[in-house]
Amino acid sequence: MPKPFPKEFREDVVRVARSSDAAVAQVAKDFGISESCLHRWLALDDVEQGMRPGVTASVSAELRELRKRNKLLEQENEVLRRAAAYLSQANLPGSLGK
Repeated sequence: MPKPFPKEFREDVVRVARSSDAAVAQVAKDFGISESCLHRWLALDDVEQGMRPGVTASVSAELRELRKRNKLLEQENEVLRRAAAYLSQANLPGSLGK
């Protein structure tokens, strides 16, 4: 998989594409990227700017972190549930004298 372009580079290319009168194909060629790549960057920028519906990068990152945190809490909850079940069995009256 090719290495992604740096964020600053993507921002510069999008800025030039938006401010230039040149066609998207020409801007993409000038920067050495594919036209479809530039179209995708422009679409993502539209979402970030609120001009198009979609999930922004910050919301996506927050959602990813919340899912990770939720999974961890579910695992901790399961450990506590199992520990409680084990300890409740250990304290049964029939198991004391044996």
